[in-house]
Amino acid sequence: MPPASPFPRGWAERRARLRTFAKARRRYGVVLLLAPVLLVVLLDASRRGDRMLGFSARYLASYVVAMLESGVLWGLLLFAASARKGLFRWLSGSLFVALATLSLGGQLYFYRSYSVYLNLDATLFGTSVGESVFGQLKADGKNFLLSTAPPFLLAGVLVLLGRLLLRPRRTRATLPLQVAALVAVVSVFLIPCSYRTVQGSTPDVIYFHALGGLAKQLSGVRTTAQVRPGLRTPAKLPTLTARPANGKARNVLFVLTESVRSDASCSAHEPSCPPSPELNELLPDRLALRQMRSNTSTTAIELSVLWSGLSPTDPRDALHTAPLIFDYAHAAGFDTAYLSSHHMLFANSRLYVQDLPTSHQTGATDLDPLADIDTGARDDLLTDRAKHDLGEMTEPFLAVVHYGNTHLPYRVDPADSPFQPSLPSKAEADNAAYKNYYLNAVHLQDRTIADLVRWVRQGPMGDRTVIVFTSDHGEQFREHAQYGHTCSVFEEELHVPFWVDAPPGLLTASEVAALRALESAPLFHLDVAPTLIDLIGLHEAPELARFLAAMPGTSLVRGGHDLDKAVPVTNCSEIWGCAFKNWGMMRGFKKLAAREWERDWQCYDVGEDPLERHDLGPAACGDLPALANALYGGLPSAP
Repeated sequence: MPPASPFPRGWAERRARLRTFAKARRRYGVVLLLAPVLLVVLLDASRRGDRMLGFSARYLASYVVAMLESGVLWGLLLFAASARKGLFRWLSGSLFVALATLSLGGQLYFYRSYSVYLNLDATLFGTSVGESVFGQLKADGKNFLLSTAPPFLLAGVLVLLGRLLLRPRRTRATLPLQVAALVAVVSVFLIPCSYRTVQGSTPDVIYFHALGGLAKQLSGVRTTAQVRPGLRTPAKLPTLTARPANGKARNVLFVLTESVRSDASCSAHEPSCPPSPELNELLPDRLALRQMRSNTSTTAIELSVLWSGLSPTDPRDALHTAPLIFDYAHAAGFDTAYLSSHHMLFANSRLYVQDLPTSHQTGATDLDPLADIDTGARDDLLTDRAKHDLGEMTEPFLAVVHYGNTHLPYRVDPADSPFQPSLPSKAEADNAAYKNYYLNAVHLQDRTIADLVRWVRQGPMGDRTVIVFTSDHGEQFREHAQYGHTCSVFEEELHVPFWVDAPPGLLTASEVAALRALESAPLFHLDVAPTLIDLIGLHEAPELARFLAAMPGTSLVRGGHDLDKAVPVTNCSEIWGCAFKNWGMMRGFKKLAAREWERDWQCYDVGEDPLERHDLGPAACGDLPALANALYGGLPSAP
């Protein structure tokens, strides 16, 4: 008879099972630590696998580096979160779940909205943290939760599995690994990655890089530059009845372009118009307003002016609650559309336009998922979409087609670039060639806008459609020691092309006469919204009296235009913060202006001195200095 075992019955079996479990822990523990990065890559491949297959060697290499960064972060955090006990495991577990939820869920949400991942450009150009993020949650919280819930649950499951399978003991090596986990959390916000057009990095790495860049931006002294448009809450309009001046319903097509200065386009028909030859020849009888000026040198502010009719200096609440031209047209039974090649991540564009009452709406990533955040999608793709969507719309309609490839860095066709020498160099020595590069971009855009206008005019809607054309602002090429826009309120940034084209009989004789009388008069974009409302046939609607009274502009198709009113010009607004301040006022051709570093107002007569080379002194602008001081609280240089 064998001696009795000193161990409890079944101990050997339990020991064998424990050994088997220990081997499984060692074998599958490594797999568990690698699981997060593998899931990240699988998620990415499910969204853009076709694009990843097309990565060049350079972007494949950057993607591999991003995978290593992602693997180290998630692996170290999961290891630390799996500890058997201690406060550190709860901190690490919380960070693991929170970061996974936000980075992966947030990227899922943005990708579904834009077909690209949230990146640094988007956070800097499209994010004012307090209003953009929370405004987005207010507007689309359900879809955001649907995107973040799966990563949240999956991250929680991984932490539980880690505590079951890994359960690292406290050893000399444990503490350094836990500290390394915290170092990894901080590092991912600072390490650079491939995040722009190709986005040759994993979505989580792109996300952390974006938030790190935003944190650095917001920690600087110019945080007001992050003021951006937010979610609109316009007043509800009653049902309106359109009564156009000619007694017939008219379609209105508002063609809006980007950064095209007056001397880079021809408002009136000219014998030769090198920057925009096709539109020039296509519409020889267009009604030109040669002295139109934007009220701002910044797109986001000017869209508000053009669409609401309000002043750029109105309070933020007013600019976010005022109805826009789309709202007025929709209330009158018009079909409406906003079609743009601009990137909807730029400047919170999507928040501002997402609730427009439109049957058709398009942004850059709808046309091209890889669209650049500055130039947007190709304008010819927008023209193709506009042809399709306008063909589906019910008449009468109001449609805004918003082109963008003339935004810096400009899109050109090397095979059709008549302005030479042409260089994309911003060096001061290359300024003339750089301006030629810009003019070649205008030339290319002219071709595609002409394609759309030709299609409209030759189609069945052509005889019933009024076309209005302008640019949001101009562009400077060191005329006043700066380039681009938002730099100043000088003429090269404010003076823009403007024309109206309509088939014979679609405008009344008095409407045509009113436009002709204003051909050389100093005018402003404040007049555009009242004009569009008038063309639709709502100018006399009694329900709109209080809204029209809030607009400082006047319909351009009516007589009696006040050319002596003082109007603000600025690059700063409560809808868009400025990096540095420029503002002034105009009355007729007299312009008062100052930049942030200038210690007194300057006064120019832009009728006599369009290049603004001769400062007449503030006294020459009459009461404009007093009006400007009252409106702005002093010079831009004032504290």
